[in-house]
Amino acid sequence: MNKILVTGTAGFIGFHLANRLIKEGWTVVGLDNLNEYYDVNLKKARLDILRKSEKFKFYKASLEDQDTITNIFKVEKTDYVVNLAAQAGVRYSIENPHAYTSSNIEGFLNILEGCRHNEVKHLIYASSSSVYGANKKIPFSVENNVDHPVSLYAATKKANELMAHAYSNLYNIPTTGLRFFTVYGPWGRPDMALFLFTKAILKGEAIDVFNRGKMKRDFTYVNDIVEGIYRLITHIPKPDNSWDALNPDPSFSKSPYRVFNIGNNQPVELNFFIESIEKALNKKAIKNLLPLQPGDVVETYANVDQLQNEIGFKPDTKIEDGIQSFVDWYRDYYKIRL
Repeated sequence: MNKILVTGTAGFIGFHLANRLIKEGWTVVGLDNLNEYYDVNLKKARLDILRKSEKFKFYKASLEDQDTITNIFKVEKTDYVVNLAAQAGVRYSIENPHAYTSSNIEGFLNILEGCRHNEVKHLIYASSSSVYGANKKIPFSVENNVDHPVSLYAATKKANELMAHAYSNLYNIPTTGLRFFTVYGPWGRPDMALFLFTKAILKGEAIDVFNRGKMKRDFTYVNDIVEGIYRLITHIPKPDNSWDALNPDPSFSKSPYRVFNIGNNQPVELNFFIESIEKALNKKAIKNLLPLQPGDVVETYANVDQLQNEIGFKPDTKIEDGIQSFVDWYRDYYKIRL
């Protein structure tokens, strides 16, 4: 079986993907810097599970550490790379912008260079639904223009897509960018709404509800995200001579480059999302209704036709089922009795 480098393996999606790959018989090289953006103990708990397998090897390193990244590529000689490591969070990018250019731009360049010099068969990397920014055309399609980001985080993700295309064009490196839509589920990030709301409701504390709950998100269950990534790893993009330079489609190219949305294709209003958490917890939320925050968008909604056409799959987990799975995990992990 092939060998794969997965960056961000102590992170939410990276952990679930690495776990799936190990179970499928892959040899996984993991990388994470275990930064303190959120609870390091949660990251270590994820890693403890992965380390139980002899097929998992871990490096503690940052993407922006050029010498270390170069050495990992040289020593491990992985066939495939899935780059999920990044500085995450829209609102945090307003507070600490340099963290984003360092990890998401310089760090991603080091990954591209590693692929370039080590004959990697396919690079898959995390983009984000946030790249659609000020775009009001719903649902969001990879065929649409994404030149108007409304946060620095979104701008760095769009930059990743542009950098990947340049390397696909210059060095014939097959690259696939995945625009994730609001991922949630067990082992989720503590800075995201589901985790924050669950914690606060159980404690009887108020939750901040932005735009008075009138936002819509295409919440996507983590197992669906992992399924999409897994199917795409060996689905290597090829140059497409049908690409029209006079009427360019940004989702593919004459180079071995593709971009896909991975979303549930069923946007859910934040108020219903909260109601589903209340039902799973059997406890009402205390709501602190607030206006829309800088950098936020009112609605995300994924068109996943291209993904389905390409690999015969689209996410379909119901929000109620996904939230119940998260709540069950949360109670178990934090040892909270009913």
